[in-house]
Amino acid sequence: MNAPLLEPQRFAVMGDGVELAAYRWGNANGPTLLLVHGYPDNHAVWLPLIRELAADHQIIAYDVRGAGASDIPRKTHDYRLARLANDLEAVVRAASPDRPVHLVAHDWGSIQSWEAVTEPRIQPLLASYTTISGPCLDHVGHWMRARLKEKRVSALGRVLGQLVSSWYIGFFHIPLVPELLWRAGLARAWPALLQRMEGVREARPNPTQASDGQHGVKLYRANFITSLFRPRLRRTDVPVQLIVPTRDRFVRPQLFQDLQHWAPRLWRREVAAGHWQLMADPARLAGWLREFVSHLESDDASRVVRLGLPV
Repeated sequence: MNAPLLEPQRFAVMGDGVELAAYRWGNANGPTLLLVHGYPDNHAVWLPLIRELAADHQIIAYDVRGAGASDIPRKTHDYRLARLANDLEAVVRAASPDRPVHLVAHDWGSIQSWEAVTEPRIQPLLASYTTISGPCLDHVGHWMRARLKEKRVSALGRVLGQLVSSWYIGFFHIPLVPELLWRAGLARAWPALLQRMEGVREARPNPTQASDGQHGVKLYRANFITSLFRPRLRRTDVPVQLIVPTRDRFVRPQLFQDLQHWAPRLWRREVAAGHWQLMADPARLAGWLREFVSHLESDDASRVVRLGLPV
């Protein structure tokens, strides 16, 4: 069994106009992992994975703006992707100023991390990127355009299928209603919903769940429409490990079918899991991270290798 997880060193980072709560665990002599959580979570969603990896890695996690103990901007435009990428850059520069970090992100953490990974100014700070259940919104916009240009029923069906899976995005754009739902009891019910719908065996209560849910909807309102209807060309040379949960009911695997065009140094793994399952039961995820990071840290890391590894 893993040793009990020690209390982290907490430190503050000044991001793009907000103060971010950041946390450090583990072995200062090992490779540094930076973990970015999604919605409606905060940094604590990573604790099971941190227990697996802290003995031989230095691990940094932070509460993104609007979540956990970080500042909560009130205006929707303060949640735009560019500001989120600036926050991530600030955490990297504060936590690992002399060595690139291995970035690991889930859900909205992955969406905002793609903004940083595809930003030329930030790429030198990143040794690798492992993304779980969160596409680049610009890539999704180009994927949708490409499918519609095919003018085939099957291609249109794939687009419509994803829109159905993404029903919650439209719901989050309704003023006030999502916020009222979190206040009315969704926060208390959230652990039971994860157990019932996602198969997460030990979902942990989150003391800031209501606040995280209420304020995090601004991530959707600030970014989705612009990114999907006016997608930019966002490419990266950072090595990317793409982990695709094939039972994800929110982010369908098809959204990543063109990813090699945007991230040519691509490792892809598929796993029969739901959206949150790897977060709560992280042994496999920890093994894949060790393998990926060890390969890139080894002497032959300069070789560009594409792996199609079965799970």
